[in-house]
Amino acid sequence: MLIALNKPYAVLCQFTDRSGIAGQGRPRRTLGEFVGTADVYPAGRLDYDSEGLLLLTDDGALARRLTDPRHRTAKTYCVQVEGSPGEEALRTLRKGVLLNDGPTLPAQAQCLAQAPDWLWPRDPPVRFRKSVPDAWIELTIHEGRNRQVRRMTAAVGLPTLRLIRVRVGDVALDGLAPGCTRVEK
Repeated sequence: MLIALNKPYAVLCQFTDRSGIAGQGRPRRTLGEFVGTADVYPAGRLDYDSEGLLLLTDDGALARRLTDPRHRTAKTYCVQVEGSPGEEALRTLRKGVLLNDGPTLPAQAQCLAQAPDWLWPRDPPVRFRKSVPDAWIELTIHEGRNRQVRRMTAAVGLPTLRLIRVRVGDVALDGLAPGCTRVEK
């Protein structure tokens, strides 16, 4: 079984939260709120503050194929960044970025003319600053390091404001609303 979930912002990528919010003891939202199917587990992760496509499966071999870096499964993101991406920043993303844990593989990167028309509002909204421009980039990577996209955009001088995964391999969000699931197979 393979299930696609559009993970909302501020949801843990696990089914329980034993730690609560730093010292407040209040549990955070988890996958259990959105996925009612038993015995499925995330094939990969999305950060608490990231949104979009998360795949869940009951098939360990499939999960390994999707997440093992040797398989280089493509993962595509729409990224709202602070600043205006110039050709040099995009070229650096395309060549690979040197991070503190080593160089990344080359990525596909393009600047989007505007926010995607399918974009849903985020709660809370991303902060808006009149004096600092923002832009949207579509970025496809073939690895899955911890906070990799955020670190890559920061390394080229474009801090991430909002991060939405829209595709993993052949599976895309394709209109799936935040918090909703769809059985893929």
